Parts: sequence; structure tokens; C-alpha cells
Amino acid sequence: MTAKIVIVGAGSVGAYVGGSLQLAGAEVLMLGRSRMRERILRFGLCLSDLQGWRASLGAAQVNYTEDPALMADAALIIVAVKSADTAVAAASILAHAHPSAVILSLQNGVGNAELLRATLPGRTVLAGMVPFNVLQTPDGRLHRGTEGELMVEASPAIQRFLPCFAKARLPLIERTDFVAVLWGKLLMNLNNGVNALSDVPLKTELAQRAYRRCLALLIEEAFSIVQAAGIRPVKMAKIGPRWLPWVLRLPDWLFQRLAAATLRIDPEARSSTWEDLQAGRRTEVDYLNGAVLHLAESLGRDAPANRRMVALIRNAEAGRQPALSGEALLAELMSSVSFSLSSSSTSS
Repeated sequence: MTAKIVIVGAGSVGAYVGGSLQLAGAEVLMLGRSRMRERILRFGLCLSDLQGWRASLGAAQVNYTEDPALMADAALIIVAVKSADTAVAAASILAHAHPSAVILSLQNGVGNAELLRATLPGRTVLAGMVPFNVLQTPDGRLHRGTEGELMVEASPAIQRFLPCFAKARLPLIERTDFVAVLWGKLLMNLNNGVNALSDVPLKTELAQRAYRRCLALLIEEAFSIVQAAGIRPVKMAKIGPRWLPWVLRLPDWLFQRLAAATLRIDPEARSSTWEDLQAGRRTEVDYLNGAVLHLAESLGRDAPANRRMVALIRNAEAGRQPALSGEALLAELMSSVSFSLSSSSTSS
């Protein structure tokens, strides 16, 4: 008998991971919202990736519920909710899950595992990282459009689950430096807002130098703050965060020549922030660009470009922000930086 795995927050990423594990033979329960349950009832659970792999489960094969009491006998609980919902998920786990269950956070942003631990003292809580995007396509698929391997905080408690993840084409890479891993992922995730405001696929966005210059500005600003905090973010792509802004600013023809082999992206791929805006959901910008602001403030510094990105995404959530060209978005971000520099000069 296989150990029961429960996905708390089985949206795009959660359902993709849960479906992959079930296809590999695991007993999986998905806990999520009615919207996804209705989608599965209509289409089944159809998965695909940028290598051309496809697989599916019929609707009757998927154990999808909104009842958290059913996680009582889970051996592994994967938390995949949006960061703003972490506290609610933790309270639900506290109320319904057995204390022996291993809890793995597969969420964007930093600090989610710490919040889970604070609510669940004495339980095994591990940080994890999902490097790839999962898009809900119009034909019902959950499509993995970018590359990368799952990472998990190294622990003896995760060892029994490693073979199942490997069989599911989702090998877990164990790391001991997980704060650095999460910040390395967050730096890459600063493109989520850029992609959402561009309203074009990731591959189309990154083919345009003006959008890449926006991302370079955000990463460069964030990287300086992360370094000041004594954090050495892990390299999440073949190009590390120190040199990535320089590469992103290259002319289109040279960028394509140098980066094409290192940035393999499916033409269908979009960011989770774009998907949230399309669905009318609140985004995770407070836990991405906002996390940069919080870290900057803790050091007595500012992050004006990331601050402006938070404001633009907030406007988009309220329906007040149309899509922006790369040039228009860059002007927005640069003006905030210029204003910050001017204010600093005046105050000094």
C-alpha cells in the first residue's frame, strides 16, 4: 500500500504535481477550490510539458475535494496554495492532519515554510521550490511550459518519497542552503509581473529588449539588496543573477544567440501572475516584488523599481492598468528610480 499524498491548494501547479504523482502510482488526494474541481469534471486531468509528454486521468480517477478532514491519514502534505493563503492552510493542517505527516511547501516567495512551522510547532515542515510554470490551456490541459527541477530542503523525512517523485518525472533535488534557493527563485520570479503587464507569452516577451531591460532593472535592484542582507542567491539558470541583467540588456540578435540554449521556454508559457489577472484573482506580487521591498526596508534601503511594479500590478488587479509595451513599462520603472534618486539627493 502506497503512502497517501495530499495536495493542499491543488490549482495549476498543485494539480500538475498531484496528477504526475498519481500517474506514477501514488495515492493522491487533491484539496482545492470548486473551480478546479469543475474543470477536472469537464476535461479530466490532462497534463503536458514542453518536451511533448502528455498523459491524462479520467475525472472519475481524480480524488478532488474541498473537505480538509480527508487529509487525516496523509503521510505527505504538499502545500501549494498562494502565499496569502498560507496561514489558512496551516490552520487547516493543524486541525485535520496527523502530527506525523511530513509537510512540504511548494510555493512562490520566501517565508512560507517559516509561517507553517510557527503554526505547526513540532511537526516536520520542509521548504520546497518549483522552478517551472504551469498554464491552464483552453483545451483543458495543465501545461508545463518551462524547464527546471523541484528542490527540497534536505531532510531524512523526505527520503521515502524520493522514488515516487522521480518516477513521476519530478525528481526532488535536496539542498541544505534553502534560503539562498528561495531568493534565487524569487529573483527569477520578478519576471512574473513584467510578463503579466506585457499580456504576451513569456517567449514573446523575452524576445523584446525593452521588456528584458525592465526585468534586468528589477533583478539588479533586488540582487543588491539580497547581497546587502548577506544572502548569496543560488543560480537558478545557467546564467547567475550577478550577470543575468547584463545578458538581458543585450541587443535582441545577440541575446537570442547567447541565451537561446539556456532559456528554453514553450510558446504557450505565461506567468502565474498573468494567469491570476486573467482569472480575476489577487496576485502574489506582495510575496515577490513585495518581498524585495520588505527586505530593503529592514536594511533601511529602498527598492523603487520593485515598488513601482507592486503599484502597477495592484492597478491591474483593480482593472485600471492596461497592457504596457516594453518601452512604456521601462519608462514607468525608470521614472520611479529617477524620482527616488532625486529625493535622496535633495534630502541629503
